[in-house]
Amino acid sequence: MNLQELLEKIKNELKLRNYSPRTIESYLSCLNEYFKYIKIIKREPEIEVIKKYLLEKQARGQSSQTMNVHLQAIKYFYREVFKNNIEIDIKFAKTASKLPVVLSRDEIGRMIDSISNPKHKLLISLSYGAGFRVSEAINLKIKDINLDELTIHIKGAKGNKDRISVISEKLKPQLLNMIALRDLNDYVFASNRGGKLDERSAQKVFENALQKAEVQKEATFHSLRHSFATHLLENGVDVRYVQELLGHANIRTTQIYTKVTNPMLRNIKSPF
Repeated sequence: MNLQELLEKIKNELKLRNYSPRTIESYLSCLNEYFKYIKIIKREPEIEVIKKYLLEKQARGQSSQTMNVHLQAIKYFYREVFKNNIEIDIKFAKTASKLPVVLSRDEIGRMIDSISNPKHKLLISLSYGAGFRVSEAINLKIKDINLDELTIHIKGAKGNKDRISVISEKLKPQLLNMIALRDLNDYVFASNRGGKLDERSAQKVFENALQKAEVQKEATFHSLRHSFATHLLENGVDVRYVQELLGHANIRTTQIYTKVTNPMLRNIKSPF
């Protein structure tokens, strides 16, 4: 079996296990690089070779997150494709504990006000108001929206999990106007070329709005989701409900936002 045939086999295995397209692409890229490094692919993992491979990546300044994805891909390959039970006893690299970039309500308001295109304005408004990832925004279909209950059924999100999120009453008229007389299976944010808006286009809408609103923070589209969570906590919503709305499996993931919004820290006066 040559390299391309092996990668195709891995791709099919990942598809059968319902991995997301992004994860499949990431794993294949990592494994392609790893296979070229080891040159001869054996059924049994050589732990010292894997360690050396990861250490060389670290020496080139690659992040802990990148190294961990490579390790996950390698472990998956030997465990699931070669069905090898030899434990790859290598611990994941420690990742930096960074606080999320959160936009203030004023900054989000200025961004939304700077957008003249109604579809783009609704894209940013709804993504903030429902806590979307960019992939969830572009994959949203009309049938997933319940305007009577002001809820959205987000399907096949990260980890292939469904969840329910909320819609602001203020966005109801804009949504009604956007989806009127359209097929229930249509994407809410359709591309002008047909089909759904692509991720890069959605990110570009955000970046343009950020620039027009003269917001200086190093924010990304995902900052809308961070802001959604933080502002809910500031409004007194229990962290467990925020966890449900974000679709986090572990509450510790959600609790990072309590560090951003901790009112006790804000009330401490500097001794200077």
